[in-house]
Amino acid sequence: MAADLNSPSVGLDAATGGIVTGWDHVVQSLADIFATRFGARIMREWYGSFVPNLLGRLITPDEVVPCFAAITSAIEQWEPRFRVTRIQAVEVTHDGRLHVFLDGEYRPRAMLGDFTVEGARRLDAYANPDGVRIEERAA
Repeated sequence: MAADLNSPSVGLDAATGGIVTGWDHVVQSLADIFATRFGARIMREWYGSFVPNLLGRLITPDEVVPCFAAITSAIEQWEPRFRVTRIQAVEVTHDGRLHVFLDGEYRPRAMLGDFTVEGARRLDAYANPDGVRIEERAA
């Protein structure tokens, strides 16, 4: 996808070092937020989420709601361009793997205070003790 340099959000692609904009930037941002433990960044101690603390633990049905809370609170705090409207558990295992669908609204100019919705989006999020992977799925 060609980079839109007029996008309100332009960043560096973590994998290639190239330019990443728009929705791709949001997906990359979410993966970084979910993979970063609070306190891991020296000058931004409160950046990140509780998601890494939940991975690798024995997950029981009682711990699914705290997982959802960790995901939604991290998005609400750090990524205003995506507003979660629904989380659906696809797989939760006792060895700490979590697979969820995140349905929500893409608001490309939210960082500028404009919360106009551009459209619905669905993310396929996988987390396990080795890390986090997020992919876009058809909504």
